[in-house]
Amino acid sequence: MNVYSEAHNLAKAIRESEEFKQYDELKKKMAENPAMMEMLNDFQARQFEIQAKQMMGEPLTEELTAQIQELGSIMMRDPLSAQYMQCEVRFQIMMHDVYKILADVMGISAPGFGNNG
Repeated sequence: MNVYSEAHNLAKAIRESEEFKQYDELKKKMAENPAMMEMLNDFQARQFEIQAKQMMGEPLTEELTAQIQELGSIMMRDPLSAQYMQCEVRFQIMMHDVYKILADVMGISAPGFGNNG
Protein backbone atom coordinates (compact mmCIF):
# COMPACT_ATOMS: atom_id res chain seq x y z
CA MET A 1 0.00 0.00 0.00
CA ASN A 2 1.34 3.41 -0.98
CA VAL A 3 0.57 5.93 1.78
CA TYR A 4 0.86 8.87 -0.61
CA SER A 5 -1.65 7.35 -3.04
CA GLU A 6 -4.05 6.76 -0.17
CA ALA A 7 -3.57 10.36 1.00
CA HIS A 8 -4.49 11.55 -2.50
CA ASN A 9 -7.54 9.27 -2.44
CA LEU A 10 -8.58 10.77 0.90
CA ALA A 11 -8.12 14.29 -0.48
CA LYS A 12 -10.26 13.36 -3.49
CA ALA A 13 -12.96 11.89 -1.23
CA ILE A 14 -12.98 15.08 0.83
CA ARG A 15 -13.24 17.25 -2.31
CA GLU A 16 -16.14 15.09 -3.53
CA SER A 17 -17.96 15.17 -0.18
CA GLU A 18 -21.21 17.10 0.08
CA GLU A 19 -19.77 19.03 3.06
CA PHE A 20 -16.84 20.32 1.00
CA LYS A 21 -18.88 21.05 -2.14
CA GLN A 22 -21.40 23.15 -0.23
CA TYR A 23 -18.67 24.91 1.74
CA ASP A 24 -16.65 25.68 -1.40
CA GLU A 25 -19.69 26.94 -3.33
CA LEU A 26 -20.75 29.26 -0.53
CA LYS A 27 -17.17 30.43 0.01
CA LYS A 28 -17.08 31.56 -3.63
CA LYS A 29 -20.42 33.38 -3.25
CA MET A 30 -19.18 35.08 -0.09
CA ALA A 31 -16.04 36.22 -1.92
CA GLU A 32 -18.27 38.22 -4.29
CA ASN A 33 -19.18 40.52 -1.38
CA PRO A 34 -15.97 42.20 -0.13
CA ALA A 35 -17.70 43.90 2.82
CA MET A 36 -19.15 40.60 4.02
CA MET A 37 -15.79 38.86 3.55
CA GLU A 38 -14.08 41.55 5.60
CA MET A 39 -16.63 41.08 8.38
CA LEU A 40 -16.23 37.29 8.17
CA ASN A 41 -12.44 37.57 8.36
CA ASP A 42 -12.73 39.86 11.38
CA PHE A 43 -15.14 37.43 13.05
CA GLN A 44 -12.82 34.48 12.41
CA ALA A 45 -9.78 36.40 13.66
CA ARG A 46 -11.59 37.22 16.89
CA GLN A 47 -12.69 33.59 17.26
CA PHE A 48 -9.07 32.53 16.87
CA GLU A 49 -7.99 35.12 19.43
CA ILE A 50 -10.53 33.78 21.92
CA GLN A 51 -9.44 30.17 21.32
CA ALA A 52 -5.78 31.12 21.75
CA LYS A 53 -6.50 32.92 25.01
CA GLN A 54 -8.53 29.96 26.30
CA MET A 55 -5.74 27.53 25.42
CA MET A 56 -3.24 29.71 27.28
CA GLY A 57 -5.55 30.00 30.28
CA GLU A 58 -6.01 33.74 29.87
CA PRO A 59 -9.29 35.29 30.98
CA LEU A 60 -11.57 36.64 28.27
CA THR A 61 -12.48 40.30 28.49
CA GLU A 62 -16.12 41.30 28.42
CA GLU A 63 -15.29 43.62 25.53
CA LEU A 64 -13.88 40.83 23.35
CA THR A 65 -16.77 38.53 24.21
CA ALA A 66 -19.30 41.27 23.39
CA GLN A 67 -17.55 42.05 20.09
CA ILE A 68 -17.60 38.43 18.93
CA GLN A 69 -21.25 38.04 19.95
CA GLU A 70 -22.23 41.22 18.10
CA LEU A 71 -20.30 40.22 14.96
CA GLY A 72 -21.81 36.74 15.07
CA SER A 73 -25.29 38.19 15.43
CA ILE A 74 -24.74 40.50 12.44
CA MET A 75 -23.34 37.64 10.37
CA MET A 76 -26.31 35.38 11.17
CA ARG A 77 -28.80 38.04 10.01
CA ASP A 78 -27.52 37.76 6.45
CA PRO A 79 -28.94 34.55 4.88
CA LEU A 80 -25.85 33.82 2.74
CA SER A 81 -23.47 34.48 5.61
CA ALA A 82 -25.52 32.33 7.99
CA GLN A 83 -25.63 29.49 5.47
CA TYR A 84 -21.87 29.82 4.87
CA MET A 85 -21.09 29.69 8.59
CA GLN A 86 -23.28 26.60 9.03
CA CYS A 87 -21.59 24.84 6.10
CA GLU A 88 -18.19 25.80 7.45
CA VAL A 89 -19.03 24.22 10.81
CA ARG A 90 -20.22 21.00 9.12
CA PHE A 91 -17.01 20.86 7.07
CA GLN A 92 -14.87 21.50 10.16
CA ILE A 93 -16.67 18.71 12.04
CA MET A 94 -15.99 16.30 9.18
CA MET A 95 -12.31 17.29 9.09
CA HIS A 96 -12.05 17.00 12.88
CA ASP A 97 -13.46 13.48 12.63
CA VAL A 98 -10.89 12.57 9.95
CA TYR A 99 -8.03 13.95 12.08
CA LYS A 100 -9.35 12.06 15.10
CA ILE A 101 -9.45 8.79 13.15
CA LEU A 102 -5.85 9.31 12.06
CA ALA A 103 -4.72 10.28 15.56
CA ASP A 104 -6.48 7.25 17.08
CA VAL A 105 -4.85 4.86 14.62
CA MET A 106 -1.41 6.26 15.40
CA GLY A 107 -2.01 6.42 19.14
CA ILE A 108 -1.49 10.15 19.17
CA SER A 109 -3.10 12.13 21.94
CA ALA A 110 -3.96 15.40 20.28
CA PRO A 111 -5.77 18.37 21.89
CA GLY A 112 -9.46 18.35 21.20
CA PHE A 113 -9.63 14.71 20.14
CA GLY A 114 -10.77 13.38 23.48
CA ASN A 115 -8.45 10.38 23.60
CA ASN A 116 -6.27 9.70 26.62
CA GLY A 117 -3.65 7.67 24.74
